[in-house]
Amino acid sequence: MAGSGRLRPCWQAIVLYCILSLAKSQNVTSNGTNSGFNFVDPLIGTANGGHVFPGATLPFGMAKAVADVDGDNQGGFASDGSDVIGFSHMHDSGTGGDDVNQCKFPKLDRATAIINGTVSAHPGYFGVTLNTSVQAEMTVTNHTAIYRFTFPDQPIPPYAGNDSISLSPLILADLSDLPNSRINGSASVDPNTGRMTGTGTFEPSFGIGNYALYFCADFQGASIRDTGIFINNRAGSEPKNISVLYDGNNVSPNILPAGTWVRFQAPDSNNQMLARVGVSFISTGQACSNAEKEIPDFDFQGTQTAAENAWRDKLSVVSVDATGVDDSLQRTFWSGIYRSMISPQDYTGENPLWESDEPYYDSIWDSFRSIHSLITILDPLSQTLMMRSLIDIYRFEGKLPDCRMSLCKGQTQGGSNADVLLTDAYLKNITNGIDWATAYEAVVSDAEDEPANWAVEGRGGLTSWKTLGYIPTDDFDPYGVGLFTRSISRTVEYAYNDFCISTLASALGHSDDAVKYLARSGNWRNMYNPTQPAYLNTTYTGYTGFLQPLYLNSTFGHQPPLLCSPPQNFTSCYLSPSGHETYEGSPFLYTFFAPHDHASLIPLLGGPTAFVSRLSYLHAPDPGILYVGDEQAFLLTYQFHYAGRPGLSARQAHAYIPSSFNDSVAGIPGNDDSGAMGSFVALAMMGLFPNAGQDVYLITPPFFPAVSVTNWQTGNTARIRKIVLGAAGNGTGTGEADGGEGEGEGGEDNFYIQNATLNNEPYTKNWITHDFFLGGGELVLYVGGVESAWGTREEDLPPSASTGGANGTLTRARMGSSEEVGRRWMFEGGRWAVEGEGRG
Repeated sequence: MAGSGRLRPCWQAIVLYCILSLAKSQNVTSNGTNSGFNFVDPLIGTANGGHVFPGATLPFGMAKAVADVDGDNQGGFASDGSDVIGFSHMHDSGTGGDDVNQCKFPKLDRATAIINGTVSAHPGYFGVTLNTSVQAEMTVTNHTAIYRFTFPDQPIPPYAGNDSISLSPLILADLSDLPNSRINGSASVDPNTGRMTGTGTFEPSFGIGNYALYFCADFQGASIRDTGIFINNRAGSEPKNISVLYDGNNVSPNILPAGTWVRFQAPDSNNQMLARVGVSFISTGQACSNAEKEIPDFDFQGTQTAAENAWRDKLSVVSVDATGVDDSLQRTFWSGIYRSMISPQDYTGENPLWESDEPYYDSIWDSFRSIHSLITILDPLSQTLMMRSLIDIYRFEGKLPDCRMSLCKGQTQGGSNADVLLTDAYLKNITNGIDWATAYEAVVSDAEDEPANWAVEGRGGLTSWKTLGYIPTDDFDPYGVGLFTRSISRTVEYAYNDFCISTLASALGHSDDAVKYLARSGNWRNMYNPTQPAYLNTTYTGYTGFLQPLYLNSTFGHQPPLLCSPPQNFTSCYLSPSGHETYEGSPFLYTFFAPHDHASLIPLLGGPTAFVSRLSYLHAPDPGILYVGDEQAFLLTYQFHYAGRPGLSARQAHAYIPSSFNDSVAGIPGNDDSGAMGSFVALAMMGLFPNAGQDVYLITPPFFPAVSVTNWQTGNTARIRKIVLGAAGNGTGTGEADGGEGEGEGGEDNFYIQNATLNNEPYTKNWITHDFFLGGGELVLYVGGVESAWGTREEDLPPSASTGGANGTLTRARMGSSEEVGRRWMFEGGRWAVEGEGRG
């Protein structure tokens, strides 16, 4: 009672975020049991800076529900022992007592610890119990999250045993986001229904501008007691709406707490309440409509089942024979696939910036190296929609994005790498409904037209690029603005971008452009200083010749080749005005970046033996100059293939998995970057790693006796099978002739391919094309414990630009080992078929 003179407890309950990272669903049906689903652990990577989002979402979904903590919370939740401040739309607050101000409204004041061992997560579901004994569970649909809260029968310490305290949950909508970037916002509450609606304007996490997000929250399971608003640390029953504007004082990250609240009587049954939150980038009306359409009856279990089935459906295209393989490796593999399908997020129908019938995907990130390659293999339909979205962004924004976050232009880290994505898509038959004329126009714009703000789109320094063939470290560029740093990494990335444009130009019949951009793709050499030695502290590493700063007058500057590597000022090459001439990596690392022309790179670095020695030194744990937690390290793991040593690529993959990639909460070596780490580990464990932007997969043995992938375009199944040769195997036989064969790992060192067959025919190349996934078939790899001659001959190496390969047509010509190779799949008449064969 208010006059008792005794403080009443505020039961920790829930709070609503106005700003969320939220979801898109799809019509799915259960495909039956799928073992992969049961091995997914969304909590992998939620510690040690992994920033993985472990909550409830649908594949590429907009709505994402999770418990948010006050610790390392870029992914919302973290397994670091920090306290819960809310639940992605709904955040922890208090209940109980006649004086609503006994409850804690500001974020940090309401933070509540978790009961150890109560966190539960699997695809489509997240649950946790707070130390107040309130259990929170959540799942999602298209643009809506639904929460189920279960309250204890009696209060817990410090009020244990005081059964005179009644349960009266209070739920509030907090007009904030995790980084407290709110510029302005407003919210209201209906005193009769308890519906809370509102909007906020926020800043993106990695870009410029701002965006507005709208929410609509409804409740079921308890009668309304009273309603109101809060501001700062006080609440009242009047008025029923609140607005906060930019005032120049309460600015990020110290914004003014504000929002609405509803207090309820004790729940009607089972001490449970449901909260349904719809979200939209369009309006509160659309947010409410989304919720009412998607979860009309507050059916938590039905919603959870549908979300789980959506994930089972996505994962069902992959199957593994895991005989003899530890479950921890299965969890690592399947969780990697899962994380690669959380982003980009499908905001189709939720884009307020322009009207279009085309799909719209957001959260485009540093994803060109491996994420989209894996999506192309496992979910080509979604990859097609994402490429159409890129092209539509160009139509309305005038440039392709390198990064796009929450409808805003994101920072460009290096090159114009959407060029890589589009070329990769074309080569791998991601073509249905794609306007390739506009796509080509877009990539040419990247190569030719410098935008006014090349910090967020396109390229800078194009005048120098076209006339000098590199980005000078002291570039004079009055035609646009951006960070005048990263001259080395921008130069090599621009070169590869131009190679990809050349490939697309050749495929689309623009022969003159193909020649021009192929010539520009050779610019990666131009900042190479053959006399620059590398020192670790004061000790000579034994390696000379590295990319170095190069000035307008064609004289070299100096950046220590190991600068921006773990032993030497690792964090000094981030995206800032004080950054150096490489981005998130050293000159030692970037000297290897010529993905399209290893046939020139390897001689430049002294030939195959010297190249392998230098690459091995880069990967060596001592001195540890390569950080595998950055995406630049991915292809480096497999570049031994180009020097005729594919076995060393396999060995290096096993050196990183499971030591750096495993099934612990700290089981990824760095920020997951929207699934990049997950895609790397999944592709590595499958045994086919892509060189993105080319129709090339580098072959290593899978981590399982067999991996199968069924292509959604064609319905065909590609199977990679590993057979371990007997002790007598020396690379000359096919298994039986060398002492027998066996499935399973057969020993930790059996990752060297001795020989191979493709569809029962001998196969000697250490790479394969995407036709394998489209046409299906079986690639059998016979493995042993020592390196062999397989895949080492010059004719078995992957193609390079300087030897007439590394584009779609020439790549297929060089394969030439099967009638399956060289076919082009076309979509016509509602189905996929081979060009020149029967379609319909």
